[in-house]
Amino acid sequence: MTSSTKKYGAIALCLVIGFLATLSTSLQDNMLGRTVIGGPMVALLVAMIACNIMPSVDKDFKSGTTFASKKFLNWGIILTGATLSFADIMGTGMRALPLILFNIALSFTVATLVGRALNTTGNTSVLVGGGTCICGGTAIATLSPIIKATEEEIAFAMAAIFLFDTLAAFSYPYLAGVLNLTQNQFAFLGGTAINDTSSVAGAQATYVGLNSLGDWNGALNVKLVRTTMLIFVALAWTVIMAKRQQNTAGGGQVSLLNVVKKTFPMFILGFVVMAGLNTVGLFGFSVAGKSAGSWLGKAAKFLFASALAGVGFKIKFADVFSKGIKPIALGGITWLCVAASSMIFINLFAGYVG
Repeated sequence: MTSSTKKYGAIALCLVIGFLATLSTSLQDNMLGRTVIGGPMVALLVAMIACNIMPSVDKDFKSGTTFASKKFLNWGIILTGATLSFADIMGTGMRALPLILFNIALSFTVATLVGRALNTTGNTSVLVGGGTCICGGTAIATLSPIIKATEEEIAFAMAAIFLFDTLAAFSYPYLAGVLNLTQNQFAFLGGTAINDTSSVAGAQATYVGLNSLGDWNGALNVKLVRTTMLIFVALAWTVIMAKRQQNTAGGGQVSLLNVVKKTFPMFILGFVVMAGLNTVGLFGFSVAGKSAGSWLGKAAKFLFASALAGVGFKIKFADVFSKGIKPIALGGITWLCVAASSMIFINLFAGYVG
């Protein structure tokens, strides 16, 4: 079997899992009267089980699942814009900005202090802090070349982030019900205390299904505002590293403009454009009895499920725990602090959150 066949076969497998997982929500509604677990999280669970049953996953297969996890997620986010208006985006998402900024400072502080106590490397602490407060693996991948992290440090951080990110994505929708959180409170919690964008989409899908909310996207709105903070975090670390290199022979100059170009998440621009088109009513026309925006929203959910299937094929439990207990502990403590911060905020400022 050629490398391209394996790659495209993996992409096709993610699409099939995504389709079946999306279909499972209708089956849950028919059998149980509600969605118990959203399509994206079903896809993640199925792919995780398959990954851990398979004897090995070669690099060509991984290339396909990586394409699925990144590209399908980005396309899904862009299509989600067709279900929203600017009023939606500037509402819950921007109101969460104070909490987002506080959690960024908290995450890096905790990761640095706990990392020193656990004797992990400084780079591992930076990567865990960035991954926890911004957007999981994307933040780790962005910060790694800036701080010159080693492959081992990247692996440690990824392992710590994936473990607790998956736990949060599965548990938060049900925790919201137990704690009687409002929709906005869950949006703040899910959008600020789940690491990866794909996991937020998955948790949101489960929450929507549990509460029959249709095309509600509050958590994702908060997460997209949080994701844009990666630009400023990357710039900050670029300045820090540039200053450290000033007295180093051959340090070279770092272009902040290039950092912005490399770190700006272009899918957010696409999301905003689609939301703008929806705001002026472009997707209001009917197709087969439903608005075009509604069909695009369904396509987005399918893409999210397919993306989560790609993520699931990356999670080998043996690999996660073999990366070392100290980085795992560092990731867990940092994650707990950010989660606690979000919970305290949404309760302390319940009137502001809504």
